[in-house]
Amino acid sequence: MSSATHYDRRIAVQPPQIEATHSGWYLTSGPELPIVPLRGDVECDCLVIGGGWMGLHAARRFAEIQPDASVILVDAGRIGNNAAGRCMGFAIDLAHNPRKHDFVEDIQGNLDELSANLDGNAYLRSAVEELGVECDWDPQGKYHSAATHHGVADLLSFSKALDRMGQQYRWVEREEIQAITGSKHYIAALHHPGTILIQPAKYLKNATRLLPRNVTVHENTPITGVRYGSPRHTFEAATGTIRAKKVIICAAGYLTKFGFYPNTAIPVYTFASMTRQLTDAELASVGDRPAYGLIPADSFGTTVRRTVDNRLFLRNVYSYANNFKMTLPEVMDARQNQLVAFDRRWPELSKIGFEASWGGLLTLSQNGGMVFGQLAENVYGAAFCNGTGVSRGTAFGKAVAELAAGRSSPVIEILKRKIPPRRAYPKLITSLGVRFVTGRRFKKAGAEV
Repeated sequence: MSSATHYDRRIAVQPPQIEATHSGWYLTSGPELPIVPLRGDVECDCLVIGGGWMGLHAARRFAEIQPDASVILVDAGRIGNNAAGRCMGFAIDLAHNPRKHDFVEDIQGNLDELSANLDGNAYLRSAVEELGVECDWDPQGKYHSAATHHGVADLLSFSKALDRMGQQYRWVEREEIQAITGSKHYIAALHHPGTILIQPAKYLKNATRLLPRNVTVHENTPITGVRYGSPRHTFEAATGTIRAKKVIICAAGYLTKFGFYPNTAIPVYTFASMTRQLTDAELASVGDRPAYGLIPADSFGTTVRRTVDNRLFLRNVYSYANNFKMTLPEVMDARQNQLVAFDRRWPELSKIGFEASWGGLLTLSQNGGMVFGQLAENVYGAAFCNGTGVSRGTAFGKAVAELAAGRSSPVIEILKRKIPPRRAYPKLITSLGVRFVTGRRFKKAGAEV
């Protein structure tokens, strides 16, 4: 869209909905960040909207490149308890998507994704190693686990793409995966190195604490209105106004509420639950590793994390989020499916249930398109990860900040080639379609759930 579309008129912005429950990651991530309220009218050189993987790293990178620039980062809620902090904490260098017919054939697309994700992971690593961000960093890779014969077939499809790309991996036989997990549910797995396991809320909060000094952070500050203009854009919040020379919008599907790519976001929620800390006796039944991460061979199966603080996290169920919102009853319905998955894997342990359950937003587009680049004069944006948000989101955020600062990079060129999101079908059709497809896929996954 041209800048003329947005200048000299006010756009009312729909703020994000308050989540029905707290994320288990957030509840176990340590002390909260100190709230710095926005008060009155302020000015800055660059405003970054959204404190997730994209926004946090966009703010960090822009401030690094221009240390004399004033940068403001705002988030509508609490950083770490937002959509970014509700994921499963896999920083994935190469995602797998065997249900797509072109996954094996699209080698260049996979290589481009690998390059971008590796850049994102390197930036995450620099935060841990150079800045001292604590996040339970664990570069052990991930296990793609199968519980059924059709799950093994999905692993074979994934392995073919890895072979064509020259990627390293190894097959894990039944005895080994059952020893790792303590569960007789699994019959095979494929170990792919390169993925880093992290505690996502802990990373986001601690990385925020260690942002460059020229960054000011305002949480609980939803933007309610915007007027694009020159030489500054004006953004309204309940407690003040921010006038910025440049803005980088990293608000996931809510980017569409700021006047760009309207009606393109398909808001989908996925759900997870967390156990209490397991006792020493209980830990004996969940494998011989102190931590691991399992991705289901079937993408609608159950993802599992065993964490360094001796908990189990299980994620499954996808649902269309009407108006970007999930209710408490919907979270509790998903929890029942996670209890089923828990019982399938550790029947002797599942009676302990869960300490917390939550949902997290995943923004998709009709055509798999992504938002990246300059949206209008001195307006930049990145959104629509379509999955693998930790690594890809970090790469997007770093790259869009570099673009806004006038730099170029190989990752920027890769992201410029991505197709933009296409307008979705009407909401009723889209919601029915998502519910039908996710319900069918969930049922078809069978014991992989």
